[in-house]
Amino acid sequence: MKFRSTRNIAPAASLSEAICAGQAADGGLFMPETLPAEAVQGAEAASDLASFAAGFLAPFFEGDVLEESLASICTEAFDFPLAEIGLEDGLSVLELFHGPTGAFKDFGARFLMACLDRLGDPAAPFTVLAATSGDTGGAVGCAAEGRSALRAVILYPDGRVSPFQAHQLSCWDTPVTTLKVNADFDSCQKLVKSAFSDRNLTRRHRLTSANSINIARLLPQAAYLAFTTVRHQAQTGETPGLIIPSGNLGHGVAALIARACGAPIRTVVLATNANATLHDWARSGLYMPRPSVVTIANAMDVGTPSNFERLEAGHLDVSGLIVERVDDDAIRNRIKADHARFGYTWCPHSACGAEAYARLCQARLGRNWLIAATAHPYKFADIVEPVIGEAIKPPATLSAVLDRPMRAEDCDADLAALTAYLDL
Repeated sequence: MKFRSTRNIAPAASLSEAICAGQAADGGLFMPETLPAEAVQGAEAASDLASFAAGFLAPFFEGDVLEESLASICTEAFDFPLAEIGLEDGLSVLELFHGPTGAFKDFGARFLMACLDRLGDPAAPFTVLAATSGDTGGAVGCAAEGRSALRAVILYPDGRVSPFQAHQLSCWDTPVTTLKVNADFDSCQKLVKSAFSDRNLTRRHRLTSANSINIARLLPQAAYLAFTTVRHQAQTGETPGLIIPSGNLGHGVAALIARACGAPIRTVVLATNANATLHDWARSGLYMPRPSVVTIANAMDVGTPSNFERLEAGHLDVSGLIVERVDDDAIRNRIKADHARFGYTWCPHSACGAEAYARLCQARLGRNWLIAATAHPYKFADIVEPVIGEAIKPPATLSAVLDRPMRAEDCDADLAALTAYLDL
């Protein structure tokens, strides 16, 4: 299969070329030339996620140098569980935070690093750039640690992540470098894009991206969403709607890819925080990016979602797409209400999804929903614990992070400063 830029100027690329480049030469994002409508049929007999993913993703890897490695890549990437928890009739939670860094980003980061490790050369390693609004960087750092065919450079907005996230972003050993940038996430993301626009810099350091602009981040997400909805339909006899907390829109695009490839997904709902870019687009049809707004669901503080370009390019069916905007007060109220009602604790991002569900119920917009719970609430204990009035017990993987020393360097939000670190 070939992959084409959303801007239709750069030449088509193989999957490996698209993964290594991260972003197309014309500044666009890679999308599959076709979305195989029967991908689910080739995988639905599998009993576990890794086997399902290998079957589901086979059409995307066909003819690529990574084709023979797909099964081992999936085994390496999907080596921790996801869990579906029923809260009430017609509502289940898809817990995606049981990986080593407690966030759904573990799936995509481990898949991407497994691909790059097989494509790289220790004598000329890839440099993986990751701008992060909270969770991506920790997952990338963890997935990159100890590898010899790549190095990772993580950029995060100083003062705009939770205390735990700041620790988790900056505790990884070689080959990981963490830069705390005196700017917001959109500026970090813009800085990464500027680096890719510099052809000499890109060639010199073999730059690639670990953000969701990289197609190797989206494909594993589409795989686990397809796996979950196939299993859910088999168990309940109903086709679920998916509620996806959304910031940079990668997870939402992955859901649309999964649906296009045959996953039984009735409706896709994007639950955003107070950043209104997607919400306003859904209502007016006008895409108006703007500076990001600081919220307690900080990993979704995005005013210019990069993956919107994948929606705009027309490759995906967005019919029936719903966007719900949830402000900080509504997030806190939903965390408190559902903790009292269900005994279940949401992180602030997942709470956006829970609030969207409550509104859908009020509007009688269908039944049988799956909410993607994207991060463990302990990562946001400073926000969640005062709301629920009790301490959150961390899983062992997250407790271990706090035993690691922090190592982060200050960096200005300009390309010259980033280049200086890359050239070290």
